[in-house]
Amino acid sequence: MKFSANQIAEFLNGRVEGDGKIEVDDIAKIEDGKPGTLAFLSNPKYTSYIYSTNSSVVLVNNSFKADKKISATLIYVADAYQAFASLLELVAEAMFEPKTGIEQPSFIHKSSKYGKEIYVGAFAYIGKNVKIGDNVKIYPQVYIGDNVSIDDNTIIYAGAKIYHACLLGKNVTIHSGAVIGADGFGFAPTDTDNYKKIPQIGNVVLEDYVEIGSNTTVDRATMGSTIIRKGVKLDNLIQIGHNVEVGESSVMAAQTGIAGSSKIGKNCMFGGQVGIAGHMQIADEVKLAAQTGVGGNIKKQGDIFMGTPAFNIRDFQKSYVYFRKLPQVNDRIQKLEKELEELKNRIK
Repeated sequence: MKFSANQIAEFLNGRVEGDGKIEVDDIAKIEDGKPGTLAFLSNPKYTSYIYSTNSSVVLVNNSFKADKKISATLIYVADAYQAFASLLELVAEAMFEPKTGIEQPSFIHKSSKYGKEIYVGAFAYIGKNVKIGDNVKIYPQVYIGDNVSIDDNTIIYAGAKIYHACLLGKNVTIHSGAVIGADGFGFAPTDTDNYKKIPQIGNVVLEDYVEIGSNTTVDRATMGSTIIRKGVKLDNLIQIGHNVEVGESSVMAAQTGIAGSSKIGKNCMFGGQVGIAGHMQIADEVKLAAQTGVGGNIKKQGDIFMGTPAFNIRDFQKSYVYFRKLPQVNDRIQKLEKELEELKNRIK
């Protein structure tokens, strides 16, 4: 389906500069644009591509000012990235017809209850006393344990596992292979140099608008709840330990690991492969660069840390100027030691 620049601008409350009648039927990265496609410019480091892109239409921020002629038609919007995301949602709705109904073979225990317009894919299993809200989508081969509660508009993709007694809020998205509510890593050493398993009798609570990436695991609490607060977004391959609490609207990139009982504040941003030790306290709006290893509390709101062990990014950058030169410094020290030894020998 084709849309003109004028139609797109009207949908986005934007302003057209150029040929408003030009049409697009596909989307593209600005650096890979082709005629008939729509791209967007949000990150300043891609600005150079707007002068060479072959995309017919480009979304730009209202603050954008061109330095030279641009062949593409521009649509000025408040936030180009968010506008592009809105268009992708529209495209996705057009591409994928909503699924409804209960496919067979699947199993839903007779004690479980579900709302309107749900979808249950083939080979899904839904245990005892499960409560499922309206418009919930449960794809094939999903496992849902006893006493789970799933609120409206939640989507659980193929192969995800939701253990017993977990609570999922509204508009939650859980991707394939994720495991919610497996046992936390709790073992007590014994006199026989062995380990006794500590029963994990808590649960996991995912509040509204949480998204859990593929093959991510969120462990159930030993007692009480492991809590992922409203609006949190977790990437693929993340480990959240037992009794962890992640504050509202925090985001974490792939391979991050949070050990048990740590508390993460609101609006935090963690890069890939971040590691946080157990029982840590992380303040609101903290940013951790990729591969940061945190072994102590971060108490100041908005701090940025990097490195292992983690320390403030400004201190890290200052230190980096020195430790990147350590090989040369070591060579100089060895040379000085050699010269000093020669001087000692001469004096003797």
